[in-house]
This record gives sequence, C-alpha cells and structure tokens, in this order.
Amino acid sequence: MPNIKSAKRRVKISERNRLINKAYKTRMKNSIKKVLLALSEGKTKEEVEQLYKIAQSAIDKAAKIGAVHKNEAARRKSRLMSKINKHFAIE
Repeated sequence: MPNIKSAKRRVKISERNRLINKAYKTRMKNSIKKVLLALSEGKTKEEVEQLYKIAQSAIDKAAKIGAVHKNEAARRKSRLMSKINKHFAIE
C-alpha cells in the first residue's frame, strides 16, 4: 500500500476506473455475442440489424470513455458488420 496521500487517492481512482471500464467492456462483448448468436440461430436480417445497432452503440460508448481504443472499436464494428454481410450474402 502507498504511504503518500496522493498515491492513496490514485489507488482508489484507478480501482474505480477499472470497474467502470470492466462494465463497459462486458456490455460491449455481450452485445457482440448477441449479434453472433442471432446469426447462428438464423434470425431475420431486420432482427440482426437491430441487435447490431445496439452492439455498435455499446462499442462506441466503450471507446468514448476510453475503455477500448478507438481503432479497436472501429475494428470490432467492421468485423461484426462483415460477418453479418457475409451471412446474408449466402442466403
């Protein structure tokens, strides 16, 4: 444990931020999983696009607060959309 007052504060702040970032990342990952699950279950294109919109929002929010880097957010959205397009191009 730190002895200096400012270091003690930083420990509290970093723990708080870690939990906040973890929540945003979890929300992001779960929304991505829902989209992929909908694809594997054979849901309609409209349902999948609605889930993608929610996932995109969660990814953007995580990037906005810095839980993930903006390039990672862009990459995740791009890969998810390409999977959606690939799935519905086959059908």
